[in-house]
Amino acid sequence: MEPGAEGILTHLRRGALEYCVLALLRRGPHYGLDIARRLGAGALLMNGEGTLYPLLARLRRAGLVQTTWQESSSGPPRRYYALTGEGEAALARFAATWGPFRDAVDAALTGTSTSEGASS
Repeated sequence: MEPGAEGILTHLRRGALEYCVLALLRRGPHYGLDIARRLGAGALLMNGEGTLYPLLARLRRAGLVQTTWQESSSGPPRRYYALTGEGEAALARFAATWGPFRDAVDAALTGTSTSEGASS
């Protein structure tokens, strides 16, 4: 059975969302709800917080992010997530792989070779 648009998005998100989180954290620490708001805008990268917190926990266990608790003027303390050196390295590897991968997918979709796509 052919997946619909939402099924396709689910598959694409699964592979890219953690790196989008790491890229956001490269700009500085953020708390969970802020990450959800920034990446959930338009619901293309993330369509709810339900997947974010387990993902953040996996990134923390893997040593790609670290957390600190900070007081909030508008409620209880917030857990802030920050990129580690290992997270920065993982993001760099993803970025180096993403461009050629994206170009190959674009070439396949347009029927051009990757060398044609790179010259246009």
